[in-house]
Amino acid sequence: MTTAPDPTPGPADDDTATPAAGDPAAAVFRRALRDTALLLGVLAVVGVGVGALVAGVPGVWGAVIGVGLALVFSGTTVVAMLRTLRSSPTTMAAVVMGTWLAKVLVVVVVLALLRDQDFYSRGVLAAVLALGVLGSAVLDYRAVAGGRVPYVEPGAPRR
Repeated sequence: MTTAPDPTPGPADDDTATPAAGDPAAAVFRRALRDTALLLGVLAVVGVGVGALVAGVPGVWGAVIGVGLALVFSGTTVVAMLRTLRSSPTTMAAVVMGTWLAKVLVVVVVLALLRDQDFYSRGVLAAVLALGVLGSAVLDYRAVAGGRVPYVEPGAPRR
């Protein structure tokens, strides 16, 4: 006797479902987020120290602002991907594109507000921001390349 498939949507069909703790795709994004947080923490300590040696108090402010902008620029995409991991492709694309536009807007507005200010070092800010964004891109790549995500989910119903 064959039973009909359950018509009620499961967690994979729900746009608001959060990924399970053992989900391999979620593990990739969590690793990328953790590694980026560690990178930015180290970059904050080193950037503030080097900024203080190179430019004094303005160097410290440049490093702090640079790490903050790198966090906004690097962390939002990974968080958006993690939050929409089990959503439809359309929803995921809309959220990722929306967060990308929002973070670009935030970075442009912050840089425009800082343009005429002299309390921070532009060189330290640029160096820390570049190192943060490029470093997090490398860490994201490493997380994805080293992730063990199956092509087929065992036990998943055929559609």
